[in-house]
Amino acid sequence: MRKFNEQKELDSMNGALKLRTQINNFIDKINDQGYSNVCWLGIGGTYASAMQAVIHMKEKSSIETFYENAAEYIVTGNKRITKETLVIISSVTGSTQEVVAAIKKIQEVGATVLAFLDNADSPLGEIVDHVISYPENEQLKFFMAADRLMYLKDEFPDYEKFYQEMDQHFAQDIVNVAKEADQFAKEFVEKHHNDAMHYFVGAGNQWGATYSYAMCYWEEQHWLRSKSIESAEFFHGTLEVIDRDTPVTVYVGEDTQRALSERVAKFLPQICGNYTIIDSKDYDLPGISEKYRGTVSPFVFHAINNRIDAHMEHINRHPMDIRRYYRQLSY
Repeated sequence: MRKFNEQKELDSMNGALKLRTQINNFIDKINDQGYSNVCWLGIGGTYASAMQAVIHMKEKSSIETFYENAAEYIVTGNKRITKETLVIISSVTGSTQEVVAAIKKIQEVGATVLAFLDNADSPLGEIVDHVISYPENEQLKFFMAADRLMYLKDEFPDYEKFYQEMDQHFAQDIVNVAKEADQFAKEFVEKHHNDAMHYFVGAGNQWGATYSYAMCYWEEQHWLRSKSIESAEFFHGTLEVIDRDTPVTVYVGEDTQRALSERVAKFLPQICGNYTIIDSKDYDLPGISEKYRGTVSPFVFHAINNRIDAHMEHINRHPMDIRRYYRQLSY
């Protein structure tokens, strides 16, 4: 498989899961001290992960939780962020200018900031209250923090059982998904590597990743024009610009918003001959109980998308780490 190291992938996911003790120690301390609400702050890909964290919590928890765009916070602020707020962020470089500026402004309010940073020795690492440093696996780290918050509020009674399955089986199951999806990804890329526009449709705990995949991967890293659409909104505008040849990909997950994406998937054959349905139910997760599959379905899609990226990078001969403008120009 192209650009795939199975042991490295296993070590990466299992290493992230081992952060749970660090995460729990911090969250438990905050819970004991008391907090009023939780803000997930980011921009670009981290903003997308913030969306997923909020969706992950909102149907299960009475905790007031919301996501905030760092650039918007700089200019507008948010009165819900107070000295009693727990702010959770993530960053690869630890130097994203909008996030650094937003956190400096949040410091004036006095909120507590937990940062998941790939690079702890960074501008963000110097100004937040607590750093947990580990590369990649952003969504997994966010979900672990959210799950602990809910567990401490007696809103996640299956917490121990769920993480027992995650610790024992998650990494291998997701690696197996990647291997199973590789041929599909290769054929998908051969068909779509030169699309003039590609629409990605998602819902529920996959919506943030759908938004991110279109913008941060196809646009930023592959230089391919794309647009992300919420399944719930597809029938209120987007359907009118879809025709026989329009490339459309629908992610059908297994959380409670599955029906919204199924509705799109069932409708498309009437008007479009160039659609793809990616359904997490088509992939085995033998170590994960049926009732938890909805929670982990975003990670199934992530593994599939990673395989698409590897083949897209190759066929278009465009390394994903090259940027035209991002961090190349001042703006």
